[in-house]
Amino acid sequence: MRIAINTGGGDAPGLNAAIYAVTLAAHRRGWEVLGIHSGYAGLLDASRITVLTPERVAGIVAHGGTILGTTNRGDPFHYPVVDPSSGQTQFEDLSDRVLANFRKLGLDALVAVGGDGSMQLAHRLSLKGLPVIGVPKTIDNDLSATMATFGFDTAVSTATEAIDKLHSTASAHERVLVVEVMGRNAGWIALHSGLSGSADVILLPEIPFDIERVCQHLTESEGRGKRYGIVVAAEGALRRGETPHTRQEALPGRLEPLLGGIAEWVAAEITRRTGKETRSLVLGHLQRGGSPTAFDRLVALRFGAAAVRLVAEGRRDVMVAFHPPEMLAVPLADAVVGIKRVPLDGDTLLTCRELGISLGD
Repeated sequence: MRIAINTGGGDAPGLNAAIYAVTLAAHRRGWEVLGIHSGYAGLLDASRITVLTPERVAGIVAHGGTILGTTNRGDPFHYPVVDPSSGQTQFEDLSDRVLANFRKLGLDALVAVGGDGSMQLAHRLSLKGLPVIGVPKTIDNDLSATMATFGFDTAVSTATEAIDKLHSTASAHERVLVVEVMGRNAGWIALHSGLSGSADVILLPEIPFDIERVCQHLTESEGRGKRYGIVVAAEGALRRGETPHTRQEALPGRLEPLLGGIAEWVAAEITRRTGKETRSLVLGHLQRGGSPTAFDRLVALRFGAAAVRLVAEGRRDVMVAFHPPEMLAVPLADAVVGIKRVPLDGDTLLTCRELGISLGD
C-alpha cells in the first residue's frame, strides 16, 4: 500500500499530531506514506511532495501548525493560475490533473485533513474516483457529523487565557473590553471561552443581539458595584435584523469579504450609549497558533490512527467522526450537509443564562 496525506483550510493545533499518527500507523503495516504540501498543490507540482517516515515526523506531536503547509485557497476545481501574458489571475478546473497525478504516483488512498470546505473538496474528488478518507480539523468545531474536531480545545484555551488577563486591566481602568474571537458562523469558541472566562456578555451568530439590551446589562451590572465589563463576540455575531460585519481583503484578481469588525462596532456603540470608556481587540490568529492541548493531541492521534484503520478495511469516501468513546466512519456526503451550530437549548448555553450572562437578547 502507498497512501498520501494532505492538510487543507486554516491551520489548527493538532495537525502535526494527525500527520504523526497516520505516518506511524501506516509504517507499522509496511505501507509507504507521502506528504502532499499545501493542500492539493503537491498533486499539481511533484516537487511539493515529501516521503514521510517515522524519523521524519519524530517529535512533531507537540508542535503547532503543519509540516506539510496548508491553504484555504487551493480548490482544485477552482484553482488560481496566473496568465503569463497578462499577469492576471484566472481560475481553472484542475481536478482531472489531480486525479491523473495521484494515479501516476501509484497511490492507493488519500487521507485528507481539513474543515468543512476541505471535506467538501474531498467528497467531490471521491465522486470523480479519488479514494479518500477525511479527517476533521477546525478550531471552529462546526462539522456536524462529529462531536469534536481537534484544534477547538486549544483555541478555546487560548481565548480563555486572554479573557482572564483582560479582567485585571479592565478592572484597573474601569473600562468595558470587547473581545472578538474566531468561529465564522458558529459560536462555539465565543460560548466556551466566554463562559470559562466569566464574561458579562457573550454575542453569538445563533442569537441575533440587541445592542440596547447589551448596554442595559452592563449598566445594571455597574449599578450592582461592578465597574468594568467583558464582552466576548464571535466574529459572525450579528445585530437583530442585520447581516454579519465583514471587511474586504485584497486577493489576486478579486476582493473577498471576510468576517470581522463586530467588536469595534459594539465597543463604539457601548461608549456612545452609556458614556462608558470602552476598548475592543481582535484575538485573530493567536487562536490558531501554539502547541496543542493534551486533549487536541489525543484526539488528533486517534483521528489519524483511525483513518489508517479505515484505509486497511477498504473504506472510501468516508470521514472519521468522534462519537465518544469511539471513532466511527460516516459518509463524507453526510459530513458536509451543513455546519454544526450552537443549540439554543444546549446545556452550556443554558448555564450562561443561569449565571446571569447576557446573550444580547
